[in-house]
Amino acid sequence: MKGIKIIKKEANKLRKILINEKQLCTEYKVRSDDNYVYFPLINNYDTTLINQLESEYNIKTENYDFEEAQYRPKNFMDFLDDKISEKDLEEIRKSFDVIGDIVILEIPPELEDKKKIIGEAVLNFTKRKSVFYKKSKVQGITRTRELEYLAGKDDLETIHKEYGIRFKLNPSTVYFSPRLATERSRIVDEVKENEIIIDFFAGIGSFPISIAHVKNALIYSVDINPEAFKYVNENIKLNKLVGEVIPIEGDIREVIKDLPLADRILMNLPGTAKDFLDIAVNHLKPGGILNYYEFSSDYETVIKRVKDIASPRNIDVINIRKVKSQSPGIWHIGLSIKIE
Repeated sequence: MKGIKIIKKEANKLRKILINEKQLCTEYKVRSDDNYVYFPLINNYDTTLINQLESEYNIKTENYDFEEAQYRPKNFMDFLDDKISEKDLEEIRKSFDVIGDIVILEIPPELEDKKKIIGEAVLNFTKRKSVFYKKSKVQGITRTRELEYLAGKDDLETIHKEYGIRFKLNPSTVYFSPRLATERSRIVDEVKENEIIIDFFAGIGSFPISIAHVKNALIYSVDINPEAFKYVNENIKLNKLVGEVIPIEGDIREVIKDLPLADRILMNLPGTAKDFLDIAVNHLKPGGILNYYEFSSDYETVIKRVKDIASPRNIDVINIRKVKSQSPGIWHIGLSIKIE
């Protein structure tokens, strides 16, 4: 078949041109030897363009042997080339969340009429069970969002695996973020043996179970959402735990009265955790650790807030970090701080 032979040092420039101009045949592999690279051309290549490239790069179009390529899509966008315009392709958000065998997408409002096509493409690319898209932000005290079915099996219950742990959940009835896997691992590493821990907003028990999976600690897993309480009980049974997790359904403001003072308190509710800071500080043993989260543009605001609430107790910042981006200029900040 027709192809172009070019010296190696010029090959990358020519590759980009051929790709941009859609002249490179992707059904066959690019080949090379010690000195040259050989690019296969599409059957009906643009002779005018190729003649121009021949004069610019001192190359010649000739017949060469090429090996057939086993095409593997690198991105779900590859499945959409013939179905959505190039302009619209640029608008699709390439990132999505995978929770167990469910994919959850964000689709811009201007592409909502193409959501089914996009959903099918993602299903084909990921080979997961189901594809849904976010119809709302996380909202309410139960921290849930509305999800709409797009493709695959219309079933939202799944089991998500992370660091050897299994979390059963329905992402439309409980809060869970796979993007916090690294943060959960970080907190597990912080915890010492025999700690008494209270997770104020535990959801399905992702932090408590992650800790109890490898550490001999006692963790109270508190959440106001009945669905979260249901799943944390199921997740305790699903996993072999070294420590103990005690699920509690209720408002932490009421529940806290019956709980022992803690060596550590977890507060991963970055939107409103600040409203519960006084409760947490008052229930933390001297020298206890507060793992506090807040949406903020800077570290100083977060540290000052905790310092002011904790006063006159002394504080010692162990670690402060950007967990993930929330919006332009705003971060999900994680603070590990000792309160004497």
